[in-house]
Amino acid sequence: MKIICSSVDALPASLPSGARAFTFLKSSSRPEVGRIAHGWFRELEKAGYSPSTSVWDFVLFCFSVYAADVAVLRKGSADGWTRQIELEVTLNDPTPWEANRHIVENMLRVLTGDFWTIRFFEGGPIPPNGQRRLCDRDCVALLSGGLDSLVGGIDAVAQGRRPIFVSQLAFEDSARQVTYAKALGGADWHQQWSHRIVFKGEKETSTRARSMAFYGLAVLATSMLPTKKPEILVAENGFISLNPPLLPGRMASLSTRTTHPLFMCLLQELLEGIGIEASLLMPYRFKTKGEMLRECANQTVLETYACDTTSCGRFRTYNRTHCGRCVPCMVRKAAIHHWGHADTTNYKFSSLSSAGKTSADDPMAVACAVLSAEQRGVDSFLGATLSFAPQTDRQHYRHVIDQGLSELAVLLRADSVI
Repeated sequence: MKIICSSVDALPASLPSGARAFTFLKSSSRPEVGRIAHGWFRELEKAGYSPSTSVWDFVLFCFSVYAADVAVLRKGSADGWTRQIELEVTLNDPTPWEANRHIVENMLRVLTGDFWTIRFFEGGPIPPNGQRRLCDRDCVALLSGGLDSLVGGIDAVAQGRRPIFVSQLAFEDSARQVTYAKALGGADWHQQWSHRIVFKGEKETSTRARSMAFYGLAVLATSMLPTKKPEILVAENGFISLNPPLLPGRMASLSTRTTHPLFMCLLQELLEGIGIEASLLMPYRFKTKGEMLRECANQTVLETYACDTTSCGRFRTYNRTHCGRCVPCMVRKAAIHHWGHADTTNYKFSSLSSAGKTSADDPMAVACAVLSAEQRGVDSFLGATLSFAPQTDRQHYRHVIDQGLSELAVLLRADSVI
């Protein structure tokens, strides 16, 4: 399917059959055309943003990818999952993007599991030209409302860092984000934005590219920093980043790759290729969630907010309540148990053994993974999962998987699953 993301002025007079179009920042008068970040331009200028062309084009690209991801349904593909997506994006300077198109397409292939064909054209909306405020911040930190990003923010502040906290507006999580930023002394420089992607019709719910919008916002925030080589802190535990296939049927993008090291490496390569000097840092890539909690630099703040954070992959399904049985919930439960504190999170299913036969897919998959590692060894379980990594990193990633499965094993046995 072809997706066209364009400024209003560069929008084609007629769309190819079966294509869908989106316009940046402004709405088209054509009802079949969706919109991205409508009305955002003035807000950015008011906030003082004046990003470079390369940074602004990266934001437009990231939003375009997410728009394509939600607009193209997986059920319409031959195998019910893998899509063929043609994406056309109008930018201010497409030249460096064309030179790095192979990186872009490979990166998105890793992230979403689809086949992407990307084309870049001139005619993108110009960057905002706000009156930049003096900034005393020294890095950017993603603050989602989740437990890992909370630990990352706590540790960064404890180390003397002064982050601009960047969040995506997300229902109840938006209030959590404000609370955490304030608790960490970053309320004045907390940036909360939305991609505002709106269109008519059915939406794809797998959203494997959702992180692209987040990275776009983070790179945009670096334009407010005084340093020439800004750092972006991505706080995610190594077990979830690797997201090893628990069963053979969960290979590749069937398990989310939002912060997978291979994807992050390609994203960093792309930033460098298009002239953006920002560095993506993953300080917990060799840590489990349980280790992150135990080693957090400010236990008092962590104890206050840890069980208020969100982790659930089905949070909206259960009316803003953790289900307690998806993989992120199980990793969360196991980590809090490893931390040694009472878990006061409100779970729909407090015990994995009470989930019922019709909803036991994730607990069964985790149980199979744990037993496989225990009976045949973690290397047999991993297979070629770590083949992407340099030899020097593999032992560290192996530890993350081994320790992560050990934390989960304790949870499964406590709930009499194994």
